[in-house]
Amino acid sequence: MINRYTRPAMGAIWELQNKFSIWKEIEVLACEAQAELGQAGITKEEAQWIRDHADFTVERIDEIEKVTNHDVIAFTTCMAEYIDADVPEGQEKPSRWVHYGMTSSDLGDTALSYQIVQAIDIILDDVKQLGETCKRRAFEFQNTLCVGRTHGIHAEPMTFGMKFGSWAWALKRAQTRLEQAREVAATGAISGAVGTYSSIDPYVEKYVCEKLGLTPDPLSTQVLARDRHAQVMCALACAAATLESIAMQVRLLQQTDVIEAEEPFKKGQKGSSAMPHKRNPITAERVCGLARCVKANAQVALDNVALWYERDISHSGTERVALADSFTALDYMFAKMQWIMDGLQTYPAKMEHNVWRTKGLIFSSKVLLALVNTGITREEAYVIVQRNAMAVWEDIQNAVDGPTYRERLESDPEAKLSKETLDEIFDPWDFLTRKDEVFKRLEGLEF
Repeated sequence: MINRYTRPAMGAIWELQNKFSIWKEIEVLACEAQAELGQAGITKEEAQWIRDHADFTVERIDEIEKVTNHDVIAFTTCMAEYIDADVPEGQEKPSRWVHYGMTSSDLGDTALSYQIVQAIDIILDDVKQLGETCKRRAFEFQNTLCVGRTHGIHAEPMTFGMKFGSWAWALKRAQTRLEQAREVAATGAISGAVGTYSSIDPYVEKYVCEKLGLTPDPLSTQVLARDRHAQVMCALACAAATLESIAMQVRLLQQTDVIEAEEPFKKGQKGSSAMPHKRNPITAERVCGLARCVKANAQVALDNVALWYERDISHSGTERVALADSFTALDYMFAKMQWIMDGLQTYPAKMEHNVWRTKGLIFSSKVLLALVNTGITREEAYVIVQRNAMAVWEDIQNAVDGPTYRERLESDPEAKLSKETLDEIFDPWDFLTRKDEVFKRLEGLEF
């Protein structure tokens, strides 16, 4: 992922320095396990020597890999140079115990699982912060009237806090999916070629995984099955889609014809190089765009599940790109959405103005029920309601300053509704007598 969209903590996880540091720790732990087991010949003193002297540089590994064309061999060769550097001439080299009985995937897959866990923990912190912000702002706007829209068309009144509340619940679901994915991903395997433990005791796997906070795979086939990684990537994609949905709402609310809310616009910020009046939702648009990358990478992970027999490396190259990019992009997206949600500029007066922009049409459902209550059939009531509604729609579409929906009903002899009934119908808060039930549920939401 380019630096523009990389936050330091997440970026550091996917740097080679971190990956090789985890590799080093796995190799050292494996040596310690072998020494404790007492079967391979390595002594505890040698294991301690390896821990004290094991090191590497990314530059030296790159240099060796240009010759070996094998990153794990380049790494173990580099580490051996450090381990054996101070060994007196003629003595056996402790580095001979490094990678003993292991295969490349034992090292790479277990380390990758550890990196994924590190990265998910950052994303989970992101989710918690944004979720709590949305919950807080939901109660801030609990009683702020606005119009609800379906298909982009005015539907019925609601409160603006309900929008924030729905986003909070969506983020809670994202949190649950990510926690489940973390559990599935926190798995290691040190089982040797094709997973039979032919040259290494299962104790080594158990020891290493326990130290790293991982669970041994019950049956690896040299590699960890990639459905685990696919579940992680799908959880990331769902989280990205959730952020995309929220960002899309911000973009819609910021439209000139709506302008009920907009993302923060900083002092000195410029909206357009040609049109100085512009205040564009560029950050929300960026979140929507980056979501496409994260969602697309989930397909890469799904394609990686099918490997030949016990393993191949068709997944390897794509993982190095897709995993790092998805985690990095999503972390950045969360940071931007946190900035937007925390500082979202809202315009309650415009919200209430928009409630009445369709001249009372949004109360049609209440009119329908009231007419049914007078004793006529639903079909007869629907004709009366729609006939008057379409007349108002035509005025709106043609910018004609005609009668309101209530005024048309009052002049329609078939719409036999009293003034008291119409007063009740055309009170937007009459739609919201049960809204507090929604917010009672939200009170119990915890991240």
